[in-house]
Amino acid sequence: MRVTDDQRALTGQHRQWAECIWDYHRMHHQIRPADVAIGLGSHDLGVPAFCAQLYAAGLFPSLVFTGGPNPTAPDRFPRGEAVRFREHAIELGVPESTILLEPKARNTGQNITFSREVLASAGITPRTVMLISMPYMERRSFATARRMWPEVEVICASAPLDFDDYLKHIGDEWLVTDQLVGDLQRVIEYPRLGFAIEQDVPEDVHTAYTSLVRDGFTSRLLKP
Repeated sequence: MRVTDDQRALTGQHRQWAECIWDYHRMHHQIRPADVAIGLGSHDLGVPAFCAQLYAAGLFPSLVFTGGPNPTAPDRFPRGEAVRFREHAIELGVPESTILLEPKARNTGQNITFSREVLASAGITPRTVMLISMPYMERRSFATARRMWPEVEVICASAPLDFDDYLKHIGDEWLVTDQLVGDLQRVIEYPRLGFAIEQDVPEDVHTAYTSLVRDGFTSRLLKP
């Protein structure tokens, strides 16, 4: 992999720490039928593609796409994440009539809260909700949903990629590691802010996190 200022390769130790955090972020839920699915907005079209795959398998009857312009990459989907995800899912065979759109959310808490409102407006009161996200976003989305929507059962799902496959899919090892670190910081910090439930962070995961922060994987950290 060619190394530039914007796209740097990982050392073997960095990769080991990043994969430790990657494994922690995955919830490893059994994918099973749900009353509704929510495709959480991001920069990754793998999310609506996996939504389309799960819909075709008959795992849910209705699907919400949620997300406004991506705050860290606004030029990627200038009309918003949810709008682009909806288009891509329709291209992949999901019927337009089954998709609800939530185009305003700017963070995960809003993704959950606003999607709940959209579903309520459509007369849908689910008991089980499948959250479909990028792989490393599973734990944060789970913790957020349990805080914001405690009465539903949450099933987390993401494309079944291992760490190396996801690095190849995104094409930027340093960026993916920055994102893993940033999401873990939010898992740690958000409960005290009231945004998510507490999650146990094993010692090896915390060591990997502090080591990567020390070595400069900081672009996705919360601003002080």
